[in-house]
Amino acid sequence: MSEEQAETEERRGWFRRLKDGLAKSSGKLVGGISGVFTKKRLDGESLEELEEVLITADLGVETSAKLIANLAKEKFGKDVTDEEVRTAFAEDIAEILGPVAKPLEVATGRKPHIVLMVGVNGSGKTTTIGKLAKQFRDRGLSVMMAAGDTFRAAAIEQLQVWGERTGTRVIAKPQGSDAAALAFDAIDEAKAAGTDVLLIDTAGRLQNRAELMEELAKVIRVIRKQDETAPHDCVLVLDGTVGQNAHSQVKAFKEMVEVSGLVVTKLDGSTRGGVVVALADQVGLPVHAVGVGESAEDLQPFEADRFARDLMGLE
Repeated sequence: MSEEQAETEERRGWFRRLKDGLAKSSGKLVGGISGVFTKKRLDGESLEELEEVLITADLGVETSAKLIANLAKEKFGKDVTDEEVRTAFAEDIAEILGPVAKPLEVATGRKPHIVLMVGVNGSGKTTTIGKLAKQFRDRGLSVMMAAGDTFRAAAIEQLQVWGERTGTRVIAKPQGSDAAALAFDAIDEAKAAGTDVLLIDTAGRLQNRAELMEELAKVIRVIRKQDETAPHDCVLVLDGTVGQNAHSQVKAFKEMVEVSGLVVTKLDGSTRGGVVVALADQVGLPVHAVGVGESAEDLQPFEADRFARDLMGLE
């Protein structure tokens, strides 16, 4: 198999995993839309029912209203099928997602390119770092990981397991060590080794815990003593199962740090895949990748059109 064929097969595999991963979300939407009508005239009542379906699938009130307004403009008073409605929604969703569907790019001219990973407890942040490390390594980049979640021994061990699995060096200190000092040392070591990418983990924050958010700001201040342009990316990892609560997390983290992009995980365990659309529409931050499973291959950048069609249960 040629390199081009292997790449094509890999993309097909990801599309299959994405489709399977979004099955719960698309099932809810498809069932809800077909429950409103199979073939009938699009009137005010059916538009209200469709809007409710979109909102309950976590597309958010404002985004749902926008999709409904577009549908009404094109189809109001016409006989339509549920598939025509889903196709119209998918086209509009793809337009919303297009501008934010941006992979996490590494500037190889700077060594290291520093990526700070933030998020609340349980968002999948540490696992995401391990998956990104593998993907960067597979692309031929040298990678280091810093176990900056010094509150949890399990997080340090988890990152060390990913380090062994991917052949990636992990900078770690004992549980309870100062996270900012660890980040400082990790940058020193990455610079000395000429490493392409340094991925820094942080302790899971609760957005309502001011002291934890302050500590995160301290980590960033210390990083900037090493490199005033760093972190070059500050990626917020969101658990896709939390639905609209993701918006309050984004708001809280943006108030404390310069969030540059998002990763949305665990979409395979959720009926709330619509939240990706709501975030794209309302927040406008790049969505670097979505996660639909446990393996490193299950975290990938998405294509707006494919994601939109899968979400609406279309081939």
